[in-house]
Amino acid sequence: MAVRLFADSACDLPLAFYEENGVGLFPLKVLLDGEEYEDVRTISPKTVFEAIRNGKMPKTSQASPAGFEKAFTEMAENKEDGIYIAFSSQLSGTYQTAVMVLEQVKEKYPDFRLSIVDTKNASLGYGLIVLGAAKLAASGASKEEILADVEFRSKHMESLFTVEDLDHLAKGGRVSKASAFLGGLLNIKPLLNVEDGKLVPIEKIRGKKKLLRRVVEVMGERGQNLNQQVIGISHADDLETANEMKQMIVDAYSPREVYITDIGSAVGAHTGPGTIAIFFLNELRRS
Repeated sequence: MAVRLFADSACDLPLAFYEENGVGLFPLKVLLDGEEYEDVRTISPKTVFEAIRNGKMPKTSQASPAGFEKAFTEMAENKEDGIYIAFSSQLSGTYQTAVMVLEQVKEKYPDFRLSIVDTKNASLGYGLIVLGAAKLAASGASKEEILADVEFRSKHMESLFTVEDLDHLAKGGRVSKASAFLGGLLNIKPLLNVEDGKLVPIEKIRGKKKLLRRVVEVMGERGQNLNQQVIGISHADDLETANEMKQMIVDAYSPREVYITDIGSAVGAHTGPGTIAIFFLNELRRS
């Protein structure tokens, strides 16, 4: 029996991916100008970034509990087996809500077989995990094989972020307001990564060009067999810098592929426009 896969919109994969690969989508919610939108489905990242540039602060909320209940109940009734690959539990309550709804559905359908994995990743780092699972599912891999791959990638995914404006992270409590003020004055850019599912600053670098070069250096320090990998780049309305970053990575490491996507509306509401994020593995799985 085929394994059904689910992901939420914080993996920053385009809507076409879900439709073409038969992956179920649980959209996070974006609140803007008093209206609630479904990330990926009913609001575009460009709309969110333009709103932020105009001084607005979009808010986000987790995926709908009713959406989980409907999808899980249908699967249980059809005796389907599945995996929900979830956004980091450290950055959203979506994972915990899904686990709670699953427990409720299993009270009525105790034999229901759905696994929920907390990837502890975000944006395209999480997306690369979902892409890997979808490829395995399409090849007819078993649930156990897909789960093993998801858990390995979740553990070994490296995520490097840089943001255009420290003020936006300060508003979200990611850096101090004093750091944001001084960073703006001195053209200091933060280099952040995801550690155990949380966004953590690791370095502050003066100037964009120097920062991009440092990102490529850190990839070399942390990555393994980068020439055999699919590298992910996600950007917040800055395709030009994403392409510049891609060329630097290709020149340095000759990866198998570089996959570029937009940072989605839900994640982008917290990072702000101009964010660039790079994703790669620090270890390759032995097949």
